[in-house]
Amino acid sequence: MQFLKKLSLTAWIFIALVIGILVGVFFPEFGKALAPVSNIFLRLIKSIVGPLLFGTLVYGIASAGELKTMGRIALKAVTYFEVATTLALVIGLVVVNVFQPGAGISLTAENGAPLPTLAKPVSFSGVLEHAIPSNIFESLAQNDVLQMVVFFFLFGAACSAIGSKAKPVLDFAGSVAEVMFRYTKYVMYLAPFGVGAAIAVTIGSKGVGVLFSLGKLVGTLYLAQGLFVVLVLGSALMIARVPLGPFIRAARQPFILAFSTASSEAALPLALENMERLGIPKHIVGFVLPTGYSFNLDGSTLYLSLASVFVAQAAGVHMPIGTQITMMLTLMLTSKGVAAVPRAALVILAGTLGTFHLPLEGISLILGVDALMDMCRTSVNLLGNCVATAVVAKWEGVVISPSMNRELEETEVAAGA
Repeated sequence: MQFLKKLSLTAWIFIALVIGILVGVFFPEFGKALAPVSNIFLRLIKSIVGPLLFGTLVYGIASAGELKTMGRIALKAVTYFEVATTLALVIGLVVVNVFQPGAGISLTAENGAPLPTLAKPVSFSGVLEHAIPSNIFESLAQNDVLQMVVFFFLFGAACSAIGSKAKPVLDFAGSVAEVMFRYTKYVMYLAPFGVGAAIAVTIGSKGVGVLFSLGKLVGTLYLAQGLFVVLVLGSALMIARVPLGPFIRAARQPFILAFSTASSEAALPLALENMERLGIPKHIVGFVLPTGYSFNLDGSTLYLSLASVFVAQAAGVHMPIGTQITMMLTLMLTSKGVAAVPRAALVILAGTLGTFHLPLEGISLILGVDALMDMCRTSVNLLGNCVATAVVAKWEGVVISPSMNRELEETEVAAGA
């Protein structure tokens, strides 16, 4: 019993994943009957989106008074964020089109009827027009992520512009963000049940053979994330001439923590501490690293582009390259609302699928292996923000001191003692 209490949520999710597979294989009818459990979990995830976007975006943008006092650093950080995000989306789209992990799955609607194909490509002008909400409450009711991001971004900018008069609003938004982080934590307690039910439904209705396709999806994601880390993050460190050894020692522990907990937020305090010990000034670490949690989630944005096309492939929906590029540009906006909490990318994925008329049933398919993918994308999110902090610091002329490197080594030795 004591052993069970020590198991982490991630461990319980893996246990539920195995149990769900066994139920789907040996008791397929019972597995299919678990669909309401999976659907309840999905509905709880969708209930998070509006309040969470309001709290994180409004408070984050309006509190960025540093964008005026630290204009140069902010400009460099935002420039890096957008370049890294774009390259992450491109790598995701290239890899998913090359390996076709969704081909052959034949995703169908819950009633067994074929899913509708995409009637016509979504134009970029159409997305821009749709992005502007005419009624924010309607956007909230429909869970339209893109419209909420645009509205809350402008709302936060307006709060910043009027200064102290907006303080009550900022305090409220900050409180909402904290409450929603805790609310999300509560919802994640149900993740083992949702994951177990989702994979049981998938295996029970489609047979154990679908695991090969899902395994291919997981392998494709890990390959894409690995390419991003080596080609993009590695190149950024080399171009900025960040000492690789000291940086790896500083980022190693936060990376492992983010991977094992599937929460980059859990790794933030250690990342802040280690980046400062690396020799990066407090004002740069304190601005770039937390800001990146909203605007530089490379692992999640790569996952979103890959997962969206995967669902289209599984549903037999042809997405022309033009539509995929439009989706990529859309995700550059919507991914800014991904919270640094476990499996929050599912919220944005649901909005993206709705925007491009792709079946939400695809989320239930992905949910069965999402724990495996979430650990990967979350740790890449954390690593990407550590790289961004180091690159901006070097861009500002900061010299990483060898003494800081020795301090990190001594700290790690002390921690292991």
